[in-house]
Amino acid sequence: MLSERLKKRLQKDRPMTSITLRIPIDVVESLKEIAPHKGFSGYQTLLKSYISEGLRKDEERYSGISVVRLIEALKKRGVSDAVIEEATRDLID
Repeated sequence: MLSERLKKRLQKDRPMTSITLRIPIDVVESLKEIAPHKGFSGYQTLLKSYISEGLRKDEERYSGISVVRLIEALKKRGVSDAVIEEATRDLID
């Protein structure tokens, strides 16, 4: 059974907020270069993906949520990597 937190993450119309981050220019340039190679339309989406990945790992570590185990279970049941990646992107958009 999915936790309430994970269920909220799977909703498409979640409330959003804007934030400001100070990031070195060279890091932004690297993000811009890497984004298309990972299938992202821009560096901001890639940055959100990195944040989401780190957050999921920490949430699993500190709160017992196991998104990694969920992904592994989906793969065992034949869900393609492309579909899983698309769903993961939906979580951060």
